[in-house]
Amino acid sequence: MHIVINSTAQQKEYIEPIFSNLAITVSFISDGLNWPIADAYIDFSYEEKGYAFSKITDSPVLVNSVIETAGHLPGNCIRFNGWPGFLQKGCIEIAAANELALKNAINIIQQMGLNYIEAPDEPGMFSARVLAMIINEAYFGLGENISSKKEIDTAMKLGTNYPFGPFEWSEMIGLHKVVQLLTVLSKSNERYAIAPAMMIELNKNKN
Repeated sequence: MHIVINSTAQQKEYIEPIFSNLAITVSFISDGLNWPIADAYIDFSYEEKGYAFSKITDSPVLVNSVIETAGHLPGNCIRFNGWPGFLQKGCIEIAAANELALKNAINIIQQMGLNYIEAPDEPGMFSARVLAMIINEAYFGLGENISSKKEIDTAMKLGTNYPFGPFEWSEMIGLHKVVQLLTVLSKSNERYAIAPAMMIELNKNKN
């Protein structure tokens, strides 16, 4: 099986080791240009650059769309959580708006040798929603001078066996993406209200 992956150079660094261990061949492209024929297509850079595979209408396309729901995508697409740190265990979190797209994508995922978890077609799915809240709570703690970033990261890794601490993870994902997800989630649930310290850091990074 051959897979075409559209990604940024930074994304390719953490994607390539994962896909090199699978029983498939992979072509990496950027900007969705000049792609070869493939059994399926994966768009990792959707959140950065928009949808890349508009000319692919029949083959399955997996789109790294953690925040936007599948209703924003063509009918042959499903969403998956491709944020850094979520694919390392060989399991992919997916969500879809229609059953046919989901069935086709699951077939491809199984042929790739990956496990999958089907999540509701909601912002954040399962894992990113939980992680965004953990990162948010960490920023509340930081703002209240409860502990330092390093100490909070260390405590989380030791206490939960997570591979990264909340500040390490937010840096890998991009703090702006975490804020975007929390902003969407907070519209329907105030428990996702963004920590002031997080907004201060985000605005500082913009300057």
